[in-house]
Amino acid sequence: MGEITTLLGRGASFEGKLTFEGTVRIDGRFKGEVFSDDVLVIGEGALVEAEIDIGEVIIQGTVVGNIKAKRSIEIHAPGRVKGDLHTPSLQVDKGVVFEGRSFMEAALGGGKATPKPTAPTPVK
Repeated sequence: MGEITTLLGRGASFEGKLTFEGTVRIDGRFKGEVFSDDVLVIGEGALVEAEIDIGEVIIQGTVVGNIKAKRSIEIHAPGRVKGDLHTPSLQVDKGVVFEGRSFMEAALGGGKATPKPTAPTPVK
């Protein structure tokens, strides 16, 4: 994780669409959509109600909404996530509350991972 370039601090709230480069940390309340190929940190005490499409995310607060991460999702205690997760790499620590489904694709380039075709079994 690089240097934090933007911070939404405790006590602050924002509603809308967030796009960014670098590393953004949210310690307050955010509602809306997040789009970035970089890193989002959701601090302890934060409440994020959003659809998140991100490079990687590190969660210690509360997230309500679906998350698509191109590289990884990390959920650390006392984090809480309610929503579906799509990522090639998922880390969930002991003490985390997770309600939803997780989908681990090899890489989130342009859609779902395609299964390798198998040769038909010859009939004898």
